[in-house]
Amino acid sequence: MDVLELAGWISLVLLTIGALGALYRIVFGPALLDRAIAVDVLLIVLSSGLTVWMALHESVHFIMLVVVASLIGFISSTTLARFTVEGAQANQTEPEPKQRPMGDGGR
Repeated sequence: MDVLELAGWISLVLLTIGALGALYRIVFGPALLDRAIAVDVLLIVLSSGLTVWMALHESVHFIMLVVVASLIGFISSTTLARFTVEGAQANQTEPEPKQRPMGDGGR
């Protein structure tokens, strides 16, 4: 086993730990936004893991799956960011104008 192969296997172990962390956030995330970001992280970890696996086995069998997962992750991230910004702007209300107290004779 050479150094590059050892680095590949260590990378796969660390990516597996990252995937487990993302799965935990998907299941127990306190907010919907946390869960959506965790799904994006899981897609990135999947793409990275498949890329490392292909490098270790010197093959390109999963390259289309990596490209599709990357495109889905990019599109979902940009869509999520757009709706998050639009939702934050829609939830902002203008402050109500101060009204004069009643009974002061209209002065």
